[in-house]
Amino acid sequence: MRSIVIDGESLTFDEVLAVANGKPGEPVVSLSDSAVAKVKRAAEAVDKLLERGEIAYGITTGFGAFKDKIISREEVERLQKNIVLSHAVGVGDAFDIPTTRAIMLIRANTLARGFSGIRIETLELILECLNRGVHPIIPEKGSLGASGDLAPLAHFACVLIGEGKAEFGGVTMPGADALKAAGLSPVSLKAKEGLALTNGTTIMTAVGLLETAKAQNLADLADISGCLTLEAVNGTTAAFDERIHRLRPHPRQVECAAALRDILSGSELTRGFDPVNVQDAYTLRCIPQVHGACRDAVEYAAWLLKIELNSVTDNPLIFVDGENIEVISGGNFHGEPLALAFDYLAIALAELANIAERRIMRLTDEASNSRVLPAFLTEEGGLNSGFMIVQYTAAALCTENKVLAHPASVDTIPSSANVEDHVSMGATAAIKLRAVRRNLETVLALEAFCAAQAVDLRQKRIGAEKKLGKGTEPLFRAIRERVPFIGADEYMKDHIDSAIDIAKHFARNGEF
Repeated sequence: MRSIVIDGESLTFDEVLAVANGKPGEPVVSLSDSAVAKVKRAAEAVDKLLERGEIAYGITTGFGAFKDKIISREEVERLQKNIVLSHAVGVGDAFDIPTTRAIMLIRANTLARGFSGIRIETLELILECLNRGVHPIIPEKGSLGASGDLAPLAHFACVLIGEGKAEFGGVTMPGADALKAAGLSPVSLKAKEGLALTNGTTIMTAVGLLETAKAQNLADLADISGCLTLEAVNGTTAAFDERIHRLRPHPRQVECAAALRDILSGSELTRGFDPVNVQDAYTLRCIPQVHGACRDAVEYAAWLLKIELNSVTDNPLIFVDGENIEVISGGNFHGEPLALAFDYLAIALAELANIAERRIMRLTDEASNSRVLPAFLTEEGGLNSGFMIVQYTAAALCTENKVLAHPASVDTIPSSANVEDHVSMGATAAIKLRAVRRNLETVLALEAFCAAQAVDLRQKRIGAEKKLGKGTEPLFRAIRERVPFIGADEYMKDHIDSAIDIAKHFARNGEF
């Protein structure tokens, strides 16, 4: 993509990923003509309200519990600057650059819809920062998920007024300096603008979208690594028979079974009918049922995010019909839909890690794999511990995931003097989801690391080079290009890091 034109209504997953993972100006983001017209119309409506002296929340009143405090026309601009400065109380590590770029794009798209009352010059400054690489330093923590992602978005807005901090050219500096270095000038916020910049679900949407995109790829990697394990332990493909899944037609289960059959097509390392070994353990036999159910959570999150990407999520919203102007307060900033989806997805990814860890156990425990493989994947057990502790690491990550999978969305702590008395914790759900996804990525890397070792050992025992499946061969080769067969104990960390790099690359790109 060389350019993306936003209008508040048609932003796509792929466009967000292109901007998040791209370089400043690659692609260039601009506003559509229709968006410019709508944004100008709403900003003009705000000016008319001020001229009429009408009372409107967040324009001529305070915020939250101060909603009953009337602000004079002379102080409305100070009010908007104050909300940005006072709300910039985020803590913790800053979001990485891809996440920050996604935040900037999604926020701009929300404002481009033309119901927020922001001026065109303020919105265009966001896009100029994005295109020139002025990236606000946004702390991860501080959002309750209603009234949107106030604290982190305030850090984003601070840079636009020459406050806060930003990254430019790889250097973190004061926001004013970053703007100047990029040839830009800060704006002075007018009525409604501070509230429009800080109110909404942008943070949780950006984090959740990036994690969902990676989850889609990791679900594919889980299928492939599971199949490589199945080949290594002489498993059967019987349980993936289309006729079985047709009788329980959950869509993702059916799709997963078909994917497994395709991944294993051409394999010479799976077993046919064996009267003394007619079926495999659940971690192999039930891959379509488990992975398929987890894919349901991934697809639900993707479906919901496609709606949220092009939604207006600040408050209040401005509706203009000729000379009739209405400012209506609502609750589109409430992150409950996202919080529930991200908690569901975190649980699903934790399950993908759980079943992969159990497959690692089958690879390393010779009793569990019917002695097809030597204990702990080493031929001189006792003197060598082999891959014994690799399973420990996977188990530790799975236990961490079980803690992280506790839903954030079932919690709420009232705020703003009990005016904002139910919140979603959606940003917390998104950040937890990111941690679970990273752990899953590592567990799948560990499974592939073990499975490649196991395949080599099995080939050695067979005494012939048997073909891997169409889909497992690329994973095996990717591992072997960077990780050798390990004949005796040696320093393992570098090999594990190489396997993790392969999993990270696949999570981002969907290919080895």
